[in-house]
Amino acid sequence: MEFENVIRDRYSCRKFSSKMIEDEKLEKILEAGRIAPTAKNLQPFKILVVKSLDGIAKIDEASPCRYGAPCVLVVCGDTEDAFHSDVFNSYEMDSSIVATHMILEATNLGVNNIWIELFDKEMIQREFDLDDSLVPVCLLPMGYADEEAGPSHKHFERKELEEIVEYR
Repeated sequence: MEFENVIRDRYSCRKFSSKMIEDEKLEKILEAGRIAPTAKNLQPFKILVVKSLDGIAKIDEASPCRYGAPCVLVVCGDTEDAFHSDVFNSYEMDSSIVATHMILEATNLGVNNIWIELFDKEMIQREFDLDDSLVPVCLLPMGYADEEAGPSHKHFERKELEEIVEYR
């Protein structure tokens, strides 16, 4: 898919079919995350691929927003490995860049997705036995859209460029 189509066509899917993502596509999505830029190229992140019934049940306990997706990527930032100073830590920014790369690659491959921040981070850390330094930043439910799925009406509402850009 042309990049311009990827960024224009991608939408937050809120109703998935049960069809699993093919392994080859999932590997390409994960590879897009692996090569994403991070501060000082420290790569302070971990991606959990949750597909098992037990894992999906844990996701459902931590968030009401899986929308039936058969696979959820949990993007975590490592607070210790990230670039940091007394006033800044790049783990959240780096993890967000990784997640963005993956959702765009998923869209490119025809895999629908949604970015979720409404979840219990402590529950995810506990249930998936994550180190204290690994902080879940977002959930990325992924799969194929149900026949009834589509973009929300707000998806097409965009501010004009003049409203969001200032030249100085």
